[in-house]
This record gives sequence, C-alpha cells and structure tokens, in this order.
Amino acid sequence: EHILFGIDHLLFVLTLLLFVNGIRRLIVTITAFTVAHSITLGAATLGFARLPQAPVEALIALSIVCVAAALARAPAAVQTAVPAGPAMRWPWLLAFVFGLLHGFGFAGALAEIGLPERALALALLCFNLGVEFGQLLFVAAMLAARVGLVRLLGELPRAWPRRVAYAIGGLASFWVVERSVALL
Repeated sequence: EHILFGIDHLLFVLTLLLFVNGIRRLIVTITAFTVAHSITLGAATLGFARLPQAPVEALIALSIVCVAAALARAPAAVQTAVPAGPAMRWPWLLAFVFGLLHGFGFAGALAEIGLPERALALALLCFNLGVEFGQLLFVAAMLAARVGLVRLLGELPRAWPRRVAYAIGGLASFWVVERSVALL
C-alpha cells in the first residue's frame, strides 16, 4: 500500500533509474537505498532514533529535487560510460544518504498502520519486505516500459531524461513548499 500510494518514493526510485547507467551500478545503487532506509526504519520503529514526521516529509521531497536536479544537469553523462560529477560517479552514496532519510518516512507510514507489540520484529520485517517487493516490481515495470518504448519508437529522444527530471523536480519542488508551509 505504501508503494502504491507513495508517489514520492516511486519518483525517487524512478529518478535513480534514469540517473544510473548500467545494470550493475543500478543494482548497487538500489541496494544502497534499501540498506539505508532499512537501517533508519528499524531504528525508528524500535525506538532508537526519532525525527518529527513533518520535517522528514519536507526533506524527502527535497531529496527528490536534488536527484532530479543532478539528472537535469547531466543528461548526456547518463548515456556515456564515464559519469561526470560526484553524484554521477557514486550514485550509491547519494542513494544511501537519502535512503537514511526515506527510512524515517517509512517509519511514519508504519506508525500510522500500527504494529503488534508481541510480534514487533516480525511485523517490521514483513513491512520492509513488502516495501522492497513493491519497489522491485516498480523497477521491473519501469525497465519493461523502457524496453517497450524503445521497440515502439526505435530510439528514445536523447533529451528525455532531462524532460522527466524537470517534471519530477517540479512536482517535488511543489511538495517541498507545500510540506514546508505545513510546518508553520
């Protein structure tokens, strides 16, 4: 349910898909994101770390803006074997850092659902596995959609990652403002 209605999470993952060239680098990047948000999700759920939910949601939106901006600045680098800039060279590090933040967002979603006290560890594990399964389905669907578009169009326009980055960044910027205003 969080994946289906967590548009911000899906847009972050989509931006990573567009940002990272090569399947191996993509797997490493998505895994870094998963490990990081699993760490903070567990820490927050078990009471070891706490952050107020409203600022976390605003910062999650800002993380999407940051990744979209990096993609928009270097769309040609995505098409080449040698990435430009630190974010493009180490996308796994970017995904890990922002994944820590996203884990606190997942913890807020999980708090809304509620967890059984007697089976806390199992419920946390099942929630995290559900999120990961949904995320993997989304990644597979987006990769299949790209293959379908390439077959249909022959070749995707070179500027399409930049256009998608602007659309995602624009929506995420709106969320930053909207969620920041809610803090006042």
